[in-house]
Amino acid sequence: LVMVFYGSNGKSNPVSMENKVEHQAKNQITYDIQLPSDLGILYKVRLGLQSLETSISQLSLHHFKMQNTSTLDTFSLTINKTLPLSFNGDRWIEFPVEWPLKETLSVITYHLTVFSRNILSERNLVHMTACIYGTHGDTGDRSLLWSLQSVHQEEDNESFLVIVDAVDLGEMVKVVLLISSRTDCKLDIKKLHLKEAVKEHPIYVFEVNEAFSLDANKPEIQTEIPVSFVIRGDKQKNDIDNNLYKEGSQARNLTEYTIKVYTGDKRGAGTDANVHIVLFGNEDKSEVFQLSQSLEHQDPFERGKVDTFKIKTKKLGSLRSIEIGHDGKGFASGWFLEKVEITDASRNSVYCFSCNR
Repeated sequence: LVMVFYGSNGKSNPVSMENKVEHQAKNQITYDIQLPSDLGILYKVRLGLQSLETSISQLSLHHFKMQNTSTLDTFSLTINKTLPLSFNGDRWIEFPVEWPLKETLSVITYHLTVFSRNILSERNLVHMTACIYGTHGDTGDRSLLWSLQSVHQEEDNESFLVIVDAVDLGEMVKVVLLISSRTDCKLDIKKLHLKEAVKEHPIYVFEVNEAFSLDANKPEIQTEIPVSFVIRGDKQKNDIDNNLYKEGSQARNLTEYTIKVYTGDKRGAGTDANVHIVLFGNEDKSEVFQLSQSLEHQDPFERGKVDTFKIKTKKLGSLRSIEIGHDGKGFASGWFLEKVEITDASRNSVYCFSCNR
């Protein structure tokens, strides 16, 4: 059993409960531990099982009580959970420390969706964890391949959902992945999407786009992925952004782009997921735009159809590339995108970005 304490000034190293039994009664164990004095005011505790072996026995936790022996400040909580959690195989639970007259953070269920190419076929031989960092701390290393939800597989694309319960992380900052394997293989990871389970937005997008070569005889690979961008999914937010640009349009040279999106004519090509786009020019890049109001169709991105959208953004210069994708929502959300054509009337230019996948 291991505990990590989080305070306003940082967090403790993992505190192992091994060989620290001071008192043991029926169904009750008391530990005497020393915490760094510079943690500040404690705001959360993470408690879990150090072992990553699948053969460990379960541990039922009913009640937790913590007391500062100097000040006699006391915190107690009813847990009533069993580790590892049978719900999603997680080996850690977190809970906030409640203090009188201080606002307490809440426990939030997060949905982490992994978009990849070949992880699912290797999952029994690969160990992969993610540590999510926010402005309110981190989750510690959480297993990604223990028990997967919402698994989608296509020819060259796959995605799966991992559920993580953690004390409110605040605004997301980065994700650190740790990957190892019992055999030599290559894992192709495209991106990660992170959001609160009960909210559609915001969605934090972490672009990876990397193939990791794993060697069974080498140590695990660690990679740090900062937030690439955030999908707010809020038309009002986009309107506010557009209004801000309009206010200074004389100085900013606000530019209107006409975007034509061609969905392929293949079986299962269409999608009901929410599609977004980002434009990259030689002078600047646009914000994230949700492509939701097609000029032709009430239900955009259907098989063999062309949908046109108009957006206004700051001066980007000559377009060099685009980023286009979706959030994986809905049944059979996979989407075959043929190409995207973008017209910049101010420069009398038409750009074609072929995808064909």
